[in-house]
Amino acid sequence: MMEQAGPYLSAAVTAYGAGILHRAGDAALDAAVEETAGLGQRIVRLVWRRRDAEGRAALERAVDEASAEPDDTDAAALLRRQIKLALREDAELAREVAELLPTQSGVTVNVSGTRAIGAQHIGIAASGDNTTIHPPRS
Repeated sequence: MMEQAGPYLSAAVTAYGAGILHRAGDAALDAAVEETAGLGQRIVRLVWRRRDAEGRAALERAVDEASAEPDDTDAAALLRRQIKLALREDAELAREVAELLPTQSGVTVNVSGTRAIGAQHIGIAASGDNTTIHPPRS
């Protein structure tokens, strides 16, 4: 679950910074960013509300560190760790967070290499130099 929630948490910290715990949504943010960051913010706030004072303080420190250095993978890992600990301690909280996350399609696409193409559904895909695609004949 944390692997799935990670991008939402990162987007929220990047978009909202340390204010993630105490601010309302920002209408000025791009809709796609708002959707992703908004979900991350809801997860963090839900976890924060269910923690005791010590847990809240630890979560706030993790948010502060992650927002101060959004490209620091260690800071992001610390935030995910704090949320993971909270989810392990509270099964109801884990269920609520799981319900917030979009359902997984079960599709994984791994792509690597120069000009590699990865897609779940595609009509025509061409990769390489001097590629010619001819339309079907009627």
